[in-house]
Formats: sequence, C-alpha cells, structure tokens
Amino acid sequence: LVSDEIYAGSVYRPDQAKFVSTLEVASSDSNIDDSSEFLGLGPFIHLVYAFSKDFALSGLRVGALYSENPEIRLPLQKLNDLCSISSQTQLLVERMLTTASHDPKVSWTRRFMARNHERLRARGDAWEQCLDQVGIPYLRATAGLFVWMDFSEFLPAEGTADERERALYLELLMDYGLLFTPGRSMK
Repeated sequence: LVSDEIYAGSVYRPDQAKFVSTLEVASSDSNIDDSSEFLGLGPFIHLVYAFSKDFALSGLRVGALYSENPEIRLPLQKLNDLCSISSQTQLLVERMLTTASHDPKVSWTRRFMARNHERLRARGDAWEQCLDQVGIPYLRATAGLFVWMDFSEFLPAEGTADERERALYLELLMDYGLLFTPGRSMK
C-alpha cells in the first residue's frame, strides 16, 4: 500500500473532514515497539509526500518517501544520487520550514497554511456558488484543488458511455477552453 499524502495540508474545511495520516494510524497500534528506529508501518506500507500542492512549489520537485522496507529503500537511495535536490532548493525549503513569522509564537509555515486554507475555501465557495447558479450538481469539496461535478445532463445522446464522455470533454476543451478531468479517468 502506498499512502499518497500530497494533499495532507490542504484540508480547508476541517469541521467537515479530517485528514488522518497513515503514520498516525500505524502509531496507534499497541504492538509498536517504542525502542524501534521505525515508525511501525512495516514492510508493505509506504508513505509519499511532496511540497507541490500544500506549498504551491510544484516546480521545485521536493518531496519525501518513507518506507521501512529495505528492498524499496535501497534502490531509491541509489536513484537519489542521480536525482538529488539542488542545494539552493534545500536551503529555500529549510528556511521556509524553520522561519518564524512576524509573530515569533507562530511559524511562517503555520501562517502560510492558515492563509492557504482561507484562500482555498474562498475559491471553493465561489466555485460552488457558480455551480449552484447554473444548476450543476456537485459534491462539496473539503480539501485539495478539485470538485466532483455531475455533467451527465450535458452528455450527447449517441454513443457508449465512454464515447459520450469523451465527446463532452472535447467540446468543453475545444469550444470553451475549459479543461475538466472526465470521471472515467478516475477509475
């Protein structure tokens, strides 16, 4: 199991949804040996995280993989030699994570995350108002950058389900410049 926690810090409606990390679930296991150097995921659970979504740093390609499986770690350590993060990027991220804000009791990271949540929620609210105005059904988002919308009423009448969805996708893209990810792509 690979737990992709790339949106871990992007929950902007915590009253409606809570993010629970794989590490938190694993650490709640009463069988964990406190003297171990590992966190208790075992050899078959791996965690990945990156700064690209939560910190809007997609161009920097900074992330982490945590695995307790040596058969996974060893090849990745070798790959890391070929794909290391530049020292300038490391310095930027280190300063970002350790710098205090104008309030010394609150880190820059906490202030950034709080402001990012406000912005994500405001944009989510605005998008939902837009969808409500035009009568498009959707699932209310609580985190991340995506909203599930139901465009089934706009599907062409002819063709298989895949063909109809593809035709609508292309029409929205080519005629209106709107890029949506079709639901079939999420299977």
